[in-house]
Amino acid sequence: MADKEHSTTMERILEEITTVSRRIEGMDASLTSLTLETKSTRSDIAGFQSRVTGLKQHMGSLEAQATAFQDRDQDLLYLRSKLTDMEDRSWRDNIRLLGIPENEEGADMQAFLSSILPKLMSLDFDPPLEFQWAHRV
Repeated sequence: MADKEHSTTMERILEEITTVSRRIEGMDASLTSLTLETKSTRSDIAGFQSRVTGLKQHMGSLEAQATAFQDRDQDLLYLRSKLTDMEDRSWRDNIRLLGIPENEEGADMQAFLSSILPKLMSLDFDPPLEFQWAHRV
């Protein structure tokens, strides 16, 4: 009987060892799967890090462009101010004559002004008046 009990005990131990071995094999398969997933995750993280680095470089470039645009905007505002000032100054040398009837100047506005201004001002201009530009508004 002792042999039979010993044999039964050995069979149980063998069954337990087989069960434990199967569990270990299952865990080994799970561990292999987890290892593959970890490698894949690391690869994804490396890709994200590369993208983040590229985006940081691109952002630096965009910030530099934004600064350049702001500088150009300031330059444009300055130039616009200068242009306005120059336009205002250019009008200072103009003469506006009011009350001259329509079409009295004929085809040559400059000749008309050269003849009418000395009469209106009761002055004799020597040399005669020269005009850079004359037009009716």
